Amino acid sequence: MPSYCIRPAGPDDLDGARAVMLDTVYRDFGTGYVPRWHGDIVDPAAAYLVPARHTLLVALDGEGGDVIATAALDSRGPAHPPNPRHVAVRYPSGETAQLRRVYVRREHRRRGLARRLVAELLAFAAADGGYRSVYLHTDPSVEGAEGFWRSLGAIVHDEREDPGGGQGIVHFDVPLDARLGASFSARSAPPSPHPIGR
Repeated sequence: MPSYCIRPAGPDDLDGARAVMLDTVYRDFGTGYVPRWHGDIVDPAAAYLVPARHTLLVALDGEGGDVIATAALDSRGPAHPPNPRHVAVRYPSGETAQLRRVYVRREHRRRGLARRLVAELLAFAAADGGYRSVYLHTDPSVEGAEGFWRSLGAIVHDEREDPGGGQGIVHFDVPLDARLGASFSARSAPPSPHPIGR
């Protein structure tokens, strides 16, 4: 099994992180870069490195040292619109840790990396002390994404059930104290076949 190093991103990691994110939105989501959704990809330093309550994690390939996965957290709750009003009310900015950009390069999937990254994000949120909930949304058309997040949290709203299908995304709540971190073993963790999230 390849070895990986997971750490908070530094300035030298940003080009590699941006490449993973852009490859995901182009190759896996098929949307390409959409400014209203992906502004943080263009400037991850401003989005995740500068604000004290935000973080961007990277996973590095132990052989080449390349960034092969990302995971981010910020304190912005889901906005209404485009998200349903009740979801925005339930997850206000400042009290909500929103998980974002949990992306793994295709050739490194199914090795437990996403689970490890999420565990680190939850530990960061818990250590902050000001977060009351953990939220994310995902595109269920992306292979493996919905199943992965169902294994970690609970659906709070499925837009596929809305009249007209809404945006077609699924909103999740993940327990802040989910037990993923201390006893994690990459060999025993269920696989995560994604990219995950939008």
